[in-house]
Amino acid sequence: MTSDPSNHPNSSSSFILVGVPSLEAFPMCLGILFCSGYVIALAGNGVVLLVIGLDNSLRDPIHCFLAMLAVIDVVMVTSIVPKMLSVFWLNSVEIGYTACFVQMFFVHSTTSEESGVLLAMAVDRYVAICHPLRYQAILSRQTVAQIGLAIVVRALLFMVPLTGMVTNLPYCRSRVVPHSYCEHMAVAKLACADPRPIGLYSVAGSSLIVGMDMAFIAVSYGMIFKTILGKKLCRKAFSTCGSHICVMLLYYIPGIVSIYAQQFGSSMCVHARVLLADVYLTLPTMLNPIVYSMRTKQIRRAVLKMLFSRKVHA
Repeated sequence: MTSDPSNHPNSSSSFILVGVPSLEAFPMCLGILFCSGYVIALAGNGVVLLVIGLDNSLRDPIHCFLAMLAVIDVVMVTSIVPKMLSVFWLNSVEIGYTACFVQMFFVHSTTSEESGVLLAMAVDRYVAICHPLRYQAILSRQTVAQIGLAIVVRALLFMVPLTGMVTNLPYCRSRVVPHSYCEHMAVAKLACADPRPIGLYSVAGSSLIVGMDMAFIAVSYGMIFKTILGKKLCRKAFSTCGSHICVMLLYYIPGIVSIYAQQFGSSMCVHARVLLADVYLTLPTMLNPIVYSMRTKQIRRAVLKMLFSRKVHA
C-alpha cells in the first residue's frame, strides 16, 4: 500500500504566501513601505561595512561588533523583503518547500544572532567606560572572535532543532501561509499534526535567549550609568546610551510581543500580528547603522574622509 503523497512533501511541494492578511487590497502601498525600508537598510549597512573594511584604523572590538551587526541586518532583511515585494507587486505568491524552510532558518537564526551582538556591544561599552585601562586586554582579538563564534553557535543550537521539527511535520492540509514570509508557527499550524510542541519549544527558547540577553544588557547599562554619574561626560554618555536603549526596545518589545502573539494571541488580529513581525525584522535594520555606527565619531570621520577624498580625486 502506497502512502498519500500529500502527506509527505517533497522538493516539488510549495507554500502560498498571503502577504498581510486582510490588507491584500493595498499591495502597492505595502510594497513601497517595505522597499523603502529595504533600500535604506542596505545603503546604511553597506556604508558601514565599506568604511570598516577600507579604514585600517577601525579595528577596535566595537567596530568588529558593528560589522557583525551590519552583516546580520543585511542577511535578515534580505531573507524576507525581496520575496515580500514579489508577493505585493508581482503576485508571485508561491515559495518552494525547501526555499520556505531555508528562509525560516535564516530569519530566525539572524534574530538570535542580532540579540547576541547587541549584548556583546553593551558589554563592550561597559568595559570601555568602566575599565578603560584594561579595555584592550579584556576584549582582545581572540576574545572578540570567541564571542562572535559563540553568538553563531547559540543561534544554530536553537534553530537547527526547530527547523528540523517543522520540516518533519506532515503537511496534508492547505499550503496557504497567512503571513508575508515563512514564519515557523504560521507554517507549523498548516500541518496535520499537533504543532504545540514546536510552539512550546520556540517560546521557551526565545524567552530564554531574549530574557538572558536583556538581563545582561540591563546590568551592563546599569553599571555604565552608575560609573558616569557626576562626571563631565555624563550628558553625552546618557545621550549615546539612551539612543542605544531606544533602538534595543524597538527590537526586543515587538519581537517579544510577536513571539507570544503567534503562540497565545488568538484574540489579536492576524494582520496586526503579521505587520508586527514584519516591523520588528525591518525597522531595526534601518536604524542600527544610524544609531550605532553614524553616531560613532571614528566612523563618522571615516565616512567624511572617504566622501571627501573621492570628491577631490573626481
